[in-house]
Amino acid sequence: MNDDSAIFGRSGPATRRWRPSRRYEGHELLLFAACAAICAVMLAPLALSISASLKTPSEAAAIPPTYLTHHLNIESYQRLWRYQAGLPRYLANSGGAAFLTIAFCLFLTIPAGYALARIPVPGKEFIFVFLLLALIVPYQSLLTPIFFMFAQWHLTNTLVGLAIVHTTIQIPFSLYIIRNSFEAAPREIEEAAVIDGASIWQVFTRISVPAIRPAIVTVALFAFITSWNEFLAALVVMNRSATFTLPLILANARQETSIGGTDWGMLQAGVTISIIPCVVFYLILQKYYVSGFTSGAVK
Repeated sequence: MNDDSAIFGRSGPATRRWRPSRRYEGHELLLFAACAAICAVMLAPLALSISASLKTPSEAAAIPPTYLTHHLNIESYQRLWRYQAGLPRYLANSGGAAFLTIAFCLFLTIPAGYALARIPVPGKEFIFVFLLLALIVPYQSLLTPIFFMFAQWHLTNTLVGLAIVHTTIQIPFSLYIIRNSFEAAPREIEEAAVIDGASIWQVFTRISVPAIRPAIVTVALFAFITSWNEFLAALVVMNRSATFTLPLILANARQETSIGGTDWGMLQAGVTISIIPCVVFYLILQKYYVSGFTSGAVK
């Protein structure tokens, strides 16, 4: 066989065409199309928000609005950075309250969940269900007595006071995840450690807690998002501008008007910045979040 036949012949390697490993069925293609459409609908508000934050003030306030940015600029971010006490202050307030909420939730729910799952407490199932009943009580109805109580204890306008309120909101769900994760963990490993001479504290810290690491990450993620985005409790507890969180300062900016009306570009810049920590936190902990939520909720 000559060279031409080797190149262009039927059995030559150059004539081999790529073929997909499998043929997709019609219902699979429809499912992919539906998922793509849902993703597009969910991502569209985020894309429009980012686009609006990069517009000039006149373009952002144009009527009818333009959906695409014609002249990119970062003036909105610069105005937000200098707004009142400054964006770094409000980011620090939101972040401080969020991480205090995470610390309080884990400090309270990990020992409580372990006790309800492992220690033979009389009536522990009733106690567990009673604690979960807080999920049906709207926290908004408790804000007025909480405010008067915090005013007496000098906890208003403090990140600790705000974190306590956010922890109160988050504790029932966190306890549900942590307790069920302890229940799903095998008891045999703990029993073997006790036979080897480990104390209950050593079993708790070295075996039980590491075994529910995904659930801990799930609780931390939910506590962070709840505290970072919460508005009403922060509005009640915080009444000084320097103590505002990011949602409060954005609402305050929405109420202020200038000669050209509301600064929509600055508001959209604030919305864009407020989304970034939640997305980054979720992407970093996504693997643990999925497994922890499943193990804690399916029990």
